Amino acid sequence: MISSQVIQNSIDELKAVTKIDIGVYDLDGHPVAITMEKNEVPEERITEFAGSAADSQVIGGEHLLKVHDDGELIYVIVAAGNSEDVYMVGRIAASQIKNLAIAYKDRFDRNNFIQNLLLDNLLLVDIHNRAKKLHIDANCPRAIFLVETDLEKDSTPIELMKGMFTTQAGDYITTVDESCIILVKSLKDGREPEDLEKTARLISDMMSAEAMLNVRVAYGTVVEELKDVSKSYKEAKMALEVGKIFYVEKKVVAYSALGIGRLIYQLPINLCKMFIDEIFEDRTIPEELDEETLMTINKFFENNLNVSETSRQLFVHRNTLVYRIEKLQKATGLDIRTFDDALTFKIALMVANYMNYLEKNSY
Repeated sequence: MISSQVIQNSIDELKAVTKIDIGVYDLDGHPVAITMEKNEVPEERITEFAGSAADSQVIGGEHLLKVHDDGELIYVIVAAGNSEDVYMVGRIAASQIKNLAIAYKDRFDRNNFIQNLLLDNLLLVDIHNRAKKLHIDANCPRAIFLVETDLEKDSTPIELMKGMFTTQAGDYITTVDESCIILVKSLKDGREPEDLEKTARLISDMMSAEAMLNVRVAYGTVVEELKDVSKSYKEAKMALEVGKIFYVEKKVVAYSALGIGRLIYQLPINLCKMFIDEIFEDRTIPEELDEETLMTINKFFENNLNVSETSRQLFVHRNTLVYRIEKLQKATGLDIRTFDDALTFKIALMVANYMNYLEKNSY
């Protein structure tokens, strides 16, 4: 339903041009918006007219007109005065309010449709029928972007997103919870991985620059038809969760680039515990290592097990780095200078992070 403020602004502008007072009333005779200083129209007059068969009447020196939407009466318009000019202004007001009602209903229906589409709550036949009615292209390639912010119940992020992406370009902004903004992005002009990454970076940078917000952006793969949008949404949700566990330092996470993190995320917790126990037995496990050791290990992995380059970037002597690696080997039983042990340790580190995440979020 249209907000009373929108209706008020509309009739205020009309009065400024015509100098004629206008009132908009609900079917119970209560004023929704009026330009008069005080409401002087009795409720009974409005309700009696609303219940009559006439579309317009002149009662007590005022023109009363009805506003319908799809054959249903939604408002009564009162234009003060009984001349033909007043009647014409009343008709203009009725037409304007009717068009506003249709526009707002279409926007609400479109948002409701997109939400149900994302949640996979629609039958295939309903998707095509409703998309046609709402003028949404069913065969346009699309991808879902999720934008997570730290602000709940704040309209700033979503308004900023609506300014960046418009329905005229085939893009739709909606939400299904208070933590994430969802962008259904049309990809008629750019559907390559680098195009998706560029869009995600744009969102992150814009939120940071315009609203000083630290956001995390995740996106799914491209789908060719509207009916498959829920698939991209589920992928984006997984990318967001997996990113928070394994790629904390990244502000933008793509489902297609999750790698082994996606596999670990789908493992049952008992299998993870069994894996950790088998690898380390009674020795030190990754979560018990100190920050300096973990930083050294991660930098060593980043440099593809290159001792010289890692020692240079850490500003330590080569022998110092070798000493740390050998100390780690004694504690864990794994020599990360060899590929097999490095791979095992990397997976074990990710599994341990996943188990810690599940434990923290189980309460």
